[in-house]
Amino acid sequence: MRPCIAESFDSPPLTVVPAPTAQELWQRYHQRTESDNDTENALVEKYLPLVATVMGRLAMTLPDHVDHDDLYSVGLVGLLQAMRHYDPTCGTSFETYARVRIRGSMLDELRRMDWVPRTIHEKARKIKDIMSGLEQKLGRTPTEAQMAKAMGISVDEYTQLLDEVRPAAFVCLDAVGSSDDGDAGALYEVIADASEESPMELASQRELKQVIFARLKELPEMQRKVLALYYIEDMHLREIAEVFGLTESRICQIHSQAILSIRAYMQRYESGVPQRRAAKSA
Repeated sequence: MRPCIAESFDSPPLTVVPAPTAQELWQRYHQRTESDNDTENALVEKYLPLVATVMGRLAMTLPDHVDHDDLYSVGLVGLLQAMRHYDPTCGTSFETYARVRIRGSMLDELRRMDWVPRTIHEKARKIKDIMSGLEQKLGRTPTEAQMAKAMGISVDEYTQLLDEVRPAAFVCLDAVGSSDDGDAGALYEVIADASEESPMELASQRELKQVIFARLKELPEMQRKVLALYYIEDMHLREIAEVFGLTESRICQIHSQAILSIRAYMQRYESGVPQRRAAKSA
């Protein structure tokens, strides 16, 4: 006998329910009750790639002993905090705000772990101090050859030194105003919530942005491009290296040189030392 095959031609077609948009999820999230966690879970799942992206960028500077899983978990906590404190009326996109909070949470954990040895901070401080002195003398950012000569080492040894201090250089842009020992908090920690902003804080933030922007304009073109592609375009160092036809290690060195130059400039600015105009290139 033939097996009986149930006829299903008259069955109604399956309806595919489209996934809610981010805007719909945020509307639900702000209207939810305390016992409703489904919307929060849906938002977390939607923005999980942000944690992975920030983690991937920091991972390039981490030593082997740092547990990436622990750092990822800390990033998830940062994402949750960002969701619970985000004010959509502040004019900043959630992605931008969340990246800052996620990165800040991870950097806090790294500082707690004291993952950058003191010797690395000391070497970075030495480079920064010598660079600051040369910039005052030359009126522009010194070249690698000039830095090497001032330090009494070869250019190859200087570039190797830039590789050594790379962890400190990567972290310090998130904490331009921090101490060399990494004890002070990151910049995101001193940026007030929209409900707590004061005219003094707003003026301070504007001044900091203007000072950093002024310094960026004086950096060599290659350094400016690397910083722009890395911090603004969110490109990985490997991708930037491919753009310029250089090795990833070389891009790391250029990045470190630029960041240390910014720190030297900020140190002189905060100490009240007058800045000289960058000399025009011949």
